Amino acid sequence: MPAPQDPRNLPIRQQMEALIRRKQAEITQGLESIDTVKFHADTWTRGNDGGGGTSMVIQNGTTFEKGGVNVSVVYGQLSPAAVSAMKADHKNLSLPEDPKTGLPVTDGVKFFACGLSMVIHPVNPHAPTTHLNYRYFETWNQDGTPQTWWFGGGADLTPSYLYEEDGQLFHQLHKDALDKHDTALYPRFKKWCDEYFYITHRKETRGIGGIFFDDYDERDPQEILKMVEDCFDAFLPSYLTIVKRRKDMPYTKEEQQWQAIRRGRYVEFNLIYDRGTQFGLRTPGSRVESILMSLPEHASWLYNHHPAPGSREAKLLEVTTKPREWVK
Repeated sequence: MPAPQDPRNLPIRQQMEALIRRKQAEITQGLESIDTVKFHADTWTRGNDGGGGTSMVIQNGTTFEKGGVNVSVVYGQLSPAAVSAMKADHKNLSLPEDPKTGLPVTDGVKFFACGLSMVIHPVNPHAPTTHLNYRYFETWNQDGTPQTWWFGGGADLTPSYLYEEDGQLFHQLHKDALDKHDTALYPRFKKWCDEYFYITHRKETRGIGGIFFDDYDERDPQEILKMVEDCFDAFLPSYLTIVKRRKDMPYTKEEQQWQAIRRGRYVEFNLIYDRGTQFGLRTPGSRVESILMSLPEHASWLYNHHPAPGSREAKLLEVTTKPREWVK
């Protein structure tokens, strides 16, 4: 029998697809282990041989009110308008030239994109919302050779109530994952996260951060893939530990109201600023249900609401207006 092929010899896009499918199974099983309901699968396709994905959705549990762990693998043509809109964030992306005329083609550029995107909203106001996303993107020239590629992603924590030990654990495990590759990465990606998840019109961050990177092609793609895998592996040990600490804590209606207000901030960021949401809605044949899965079931906007000075709610706002260094 021929020896099995070394997975590292496969194209990076195939290796990344295998990784996100494996991590989807691991994460959903881990989250199910602390709830009374299970995830259910919703598989979808883009049509016209454009790929698709599987949304794993959990709702109305005793631990998690709503959440999704979604894998998408899509490909096709990016229109010139989409390329133009994305170029501001992705410097190497461009329309290929027609070999006959030397001019940019008018029918767009072929692309491949795959990723795992997850948002979890717990029931208990003392348990934090979390977001995770790791993705790979590639485009091709007219002759089928790669034009450009990059990785992006990260994970972050959005609590309604601040627990120092939770923030320290989440940041420490993600720092440990990045330190395996380069000790300069965590400070850079932590700062990038604080700046990216900033709600400009509120002058506050969405939560207490984590790590974030995008348009990342500075290292060998095989090394970046391993870095992404190590970051994936930091997630469950940190988040499950935090939710186990908080999921059965007593809470009041007032605390639940504050949770809904903070979820409103989450909605504002995702609909106004999030690049992933904007890319998904621009992509032909995209699935709106999967793109907007990140939104909470319940959120609130109270007019001109300000927490009482010195309250736990005010303490949370202090951290979102002045991002903290959680670990050394």
